[in-house]
Amino acid sequence: MPRMDFKKSPVTGEEVPPTYLHSSSAFFRDTSGRAVLLRGVNFSGSSKAPVNQPTQHQPPGDLWAQAEAGGQSFVGQPLNLEDGSADTHLTRLKMWGFNCLRYVFTWEALEHEGPGKYDYRYMEYVVSVLRKCKEYGFRVYMDPHQDIFSRFTGGSGAPYWVLPACGLDHRGFSPTQAAFLHGEWPSPSSPDPAAFSDMLWATNYTRLAPATLSVLFFAGQDYAPKCKMAGGKNVGEWLQDHFIAAVRQLAMKVKEAGDLFDETVIGWDSLNEPNPTYIGLDDIRVLPEKWKLRQGPMPSPAQSMALGVGQKQKMQNWVFSSLGPKKAGEVEIDPQGATIWLRKEEDPVERWGWKRDGGWPMGQCIWEAHGVWDSKKGEVLKPNYFKVPGEGDFVSAYWLPFWRKYAAAIRGVHREAIMFLQPPVFEPPPMELNEQDLGQRACVSCHFYDGLTLITKHWNWFNADALGLLRGKYSALIFALRFGPKAVRKVMRDQLGYLRDDTLLVLGRYPTLIGEIGVPFDLDKKRSYYGDAKGKGKGDYADQTKALDASLNACDGTNLLSYTLWTYCPDNCHMWGDGWNGEDLSVWSGDDVKGGRGAAQVVGREGEGGVQGGADLSASTTTTLAGNEAKAALKATDPTVAVDSYASSTIAPPSPPTPDLATLLNGTRSAPAFWRPYPMAVVGTPVSIDFDVRSSLFHFVVDVGCGADEEGAPYKEGVATEIFLPLVHYVAADEEEGEAGTAQSSKGGSLASSVDNLRSRPAHGIIEDPRLPPLAIDVQVTAGEWEVSGQVMRWYLPESARGKRHELRVQRSKSKGGARQAVQTVLGERSAWEMCAVM
Repeated sequence: MPRMDFKKSPVTGEEVPPTYLHSSSAFFRDTSGRAVLLRGVNFSGSSKAPVNQPTQHQPPGDLWAQAEAGGQSFVGQPLNLEDGSADTHLTRLKMWGFNCLRYVFTWEALEHEGPGKYDYRYMEYVVSVLRKCKEYGFRVYMDPHQDIFSRFTGGSGAPYWVLPACGLDHRGFSPTQAAFLHGEWPSPSSPDPAAFSDMLWATNYTRLAPATLSVLFFAGQDYAPKCKMAGGKNVGEWLQDHFIAAVRQLAMKVKEAGDLFDETVIGWDSLNEPNPTYIGLDDIRVLPEKWKLRQGPMPSPAQSMALGVGQKQKMQNWVFSSLGPKKAGEVEIDPQGATIWLRKEEDPVERWGWKRDGGWPMGQCIWEAHGVWDSKKGEVLKPNYFKVPGEGDFVSAYWLPFWRKYAAAIRGVHREAIMFLQPPVFEPPPMELNEQDLGQRACVSCHFYDGLTLITKHWNWFNADALGLLRGKYSALIFALRFGPKAVRKVMRDQLGYLRDDTLLVLGRYPTLIGEIGVPFDLDKKRSYYGDAKGKGKGDYADQTKALDASLNACDGTNLLSYTLWTYCPDNCHMWGDGWNGEDLSVWSGDDVKGGRGAAQVVGREGEGGVQGGADLSASTTTTLAGNEAKAALKATDPTVAVDSYASSTIAPPSPPTPDLATLLNGTRSAPAFWRPYPMAVVGTPVSIDFDVRSSLFHFVVDVGCGADEEGAPYKEGVATEIFLPLVHYVAADEEEGEAGTAQSSKGGSLASSVDNLRSRPAHGIIEDPRLPPLAIDVQVTAGEWEVSGQVMRWYLPESARGKRHELRVQRSKSKGGARQAVQTVLGERSAWEMCAVM
């Protein structure tokens, strides 16, 4: 195939600005044709709920009263733009090497006041946050987030009014166990949110309220044809139209800003983690085999329907074991006559303004109304009612048509948008996708978690090929098990390889980005926060660092995946984690800040009146930090804390804040794992990345202009491959090893790097700031020359390198003592590498 003209849009054929990012090869590519890895973070898990309204805090009565009144604005999530803290958080993210943000928002945030009533103030706030992200050079893709369909069915996503619009009465959810809500656990009358079991929320996908809503949304026309709004529109089409219109309104607001599309906002994710729930089940009388996540009472779909009309049921009870869910007898649930089905006289039509078709079966289980079962006889009449007609499945029959409608609406506003395709977790994209769907502006944005660690909240010495098991690769669990750290790391890398292969098999040469990946930090009953029964382990994040390194290492190798880590929450705390159903995956926490939660919130910006809102900041805020000063700054942080940064080579943010390393490091968790080296922009085609977190040895292989590289960048002399080298792994031990403000080079000389000449080069802003301490590194390359400025290495290859494979190795300088000695000195007896050592 002919080489692309990277200076032109594949959509319009017109010239594109230098910030443009192509997505029509196995890698993202910039306008020089360099392969670009996007590595960033979800921003933020906090955005699933309004400010100060996490799932466990709000009394149930207040939650429902506010919802019925039109809900609350989400202005303030994820950043406070008034107190100066936004600059600290974004500077911290840049210093960690992140160049990409997945911007989390919900349908509820856009349309909580009622159907067609949009929160434009929130949309304007989103534009303001995106402008702030632009200042720091982040590329952003927008994520219309949902879990369990809605915050009001135990997750996040749809606004409250969707529930009564679908004929559901929230007052029956808890007594019928149609949905487990954190704030109503174990009962609305006497809630004890602290007793809510880990990951219990995720089983809600199998429970009646969210399962019904998901079926109606994706496939109401087939499975609930009697559920129509006035005018004959099926409720599923009605719901999809409202959701798509709301997201389109946000896209229009971003477009009106005039300078955010393509430079900052590069694309739009599809609906987060869609779930088929009942769609595709062969027999609703049994607990489906594919429902692998099981905890607590686990009714079959038919039993859920019976519970939903108030009928007592005996069902399987499940607990988590070291090998995953385990059946633990049976349990009887008695709803005592409660029901989730809204009666006609209770329908809040005057409040919300909708009108229904006269045939809607109000006050009755809609599945009974459609002949699925008989509540009086307690019999299932159509056990295979939810089987997909013909030879299709949920993804091809229902997800794909929805995605096509959504993509058309977004592209009608954002013409050059990269559409991030996210089918159900661990499902490949549908084979029916074609080039008209993709339009050379697409990316698969699948998710991956180490399920065993996520569910058991323990870092184990064994693991399993969970994806291979789900896809029928093994006849039994025993054959999927892997033992020992090396085997565990390999099996994780293998699974991410399956996901990358899914993209190449179905879409062809398009990028794969892992939209969510991460680990919980509240392992082993929060031992790292409070210590064990004897007080040991407090402040020790060794297991979390091992677990996170194993997951992110899986994105390297020959997988070479982009990713956005889940998550960064500015309001994370030890008691309630990320503020949503007990999840605790944020790589930063205010409760890990030395000196209290307010000590590392705000960095003053030059020219903006200095430090704002922070009372306990380091006295070195406005000074250059190098050598011993860097040590002093690092000494104030937690043993697993460290700084990190990355800015796009083609995006130049404004004058960055003065780097106060103590402030930026404070509160960080397991930084040696996620603050890792990687190639940001590559001349040629990347072949493999390997990084040893123990030794900090980084090995990178690239093909430069080889004949097989039909997709990629032509070799251009003077254009550099740019690699991010984090301070936490390579900072120099002593001032004598180098001076801040100088660039190291392969020639052994000093390449002067003043602020002025840094501004004139492809800017990396904060991570290339000349005031950063120097690195102590040993470098080996097969050809060419290199130089380092701040945390950025530039590797220049000569003309003779064309058509060959080349390698680069970077490790801590052994001759000078290097960063290992420095960090051991700074962090105390247990160095970052000792804590994250892999056997």
